[in-house]
Amino acid sequence: QVQLVESGGGLVQAGGSLRLSCAASSRTFSMYPMGWFRQPPGKERDFVAAISSSGGRTSYADSVKGRFTISRDNAKNTVYLQMNSLKPEDTAVYYCAARNSAYTGNYYLREYEYDYWGQGTQVTVSS
Repeated sequence: QVQLVESGGGLVQAGGSLRLSCAASSRTFSMYPMGWFRQPPGKERDFVAAISSSGGRTSYADSVKGRFTISRDNAKNTVYLQMNSLKPEDTAVYYCAARNSAYTGNYYLREYEYDYWGQGTQVTVSS
């Protein structure tokens, strides 16, 4: 079982930045493709960004492309989401997710493709 713990959320003004972190308990973290998803108030959870196990490949939702950056530090068992130029519509609970698979160069975009989830961290962007 892999435990994921997100941190770094908070309240920020529009145009500001936040960096979310997701720490994993697993020694095999470097094997797992990772993703970030978000759930705005009253809406379904949506894909934000994904990264392959090595970090060599990434993918982003169109709504965050050019503003958000996903990265990982396998030595620290941590994946990050750097969020710049934040907008009120970025307000949501942000979740990280891990896919239990042996080293792959792929990234994954859909919720059902992930096996482990964190508890979420709230990001609120004021106008």
